[in-house]
Amino acid sequence: MSEQAGPLRIGMAAPGFSARTTMGDVTLSDYQGRWLVFFSHPADFTPVCTTEFVALANAREQFLALDCDLLGLSVDSLYSHLAWTRAIRDLFGVTVPFPVVEDPSMAVARAYGMVDENARDSASIRASYFIDPGGIIRALTWYPHNVGRSVAEMLRMVAALQRAEGDRVLTPEGWQPGQPVLLPPATSLAAGDGSKDWFCRLAEEA
Repeated sequence: MSEQAGPLRIGMAAPGFSARTTMGDVTLSDYQGRWLVFFSHPADFTPVCTTEFVALANAREQFLALDCDLLGLSVDSLYSHLAWTRAIRDLFGVTVPFPVVEDPSMAVARAYGMVDENARDSASIRASYFIDPGGIIRALTWYPHNVGRSVAEMLRMVAALQRAEGDRVLTPEGWQPGQPVLLPPATSLAAGDGSKDWFCRLAEEA
């Protein structure tokens, strides 16, 4: 487990780790060369987390189409994860097709800031880390335990990060794949000369 000093930020290398999962042992380096959404949930057998897992399982092919893998985590044990994913299959007819990391020692969760050091219990927050093929954190989101994430927005985030790769273009508010993007402004925002040259220009999506 890599040591991490201070909170993680966009542009930092994702801390490396090795762990047991519902699909065998994994290391973060297993995902090198592909995008990864690494996300935590507060606890197994909870209602909001179950809705998220069902939605993520149903969207798996859409993530794969973006060359993106999914990896879940909570501080529950491997046995709890296996029992919960079986329950999801039996109750909803949905097989969870991605690994779920066990983290009873909270080593991974603490390295990623998924557990607040001042929290009253060990439940992890709904943190999502969008990690690029080089292992760099490109975006992150945190949700409270009582608010579920939007899987559609997670997909949009991955697509937008890929479209804006290298800062060649910018994605405007609410951008969806296939929509126009923005070209970087020709002059500084601080020009202050009354012109509109600072505003980005639309570029048709290729």
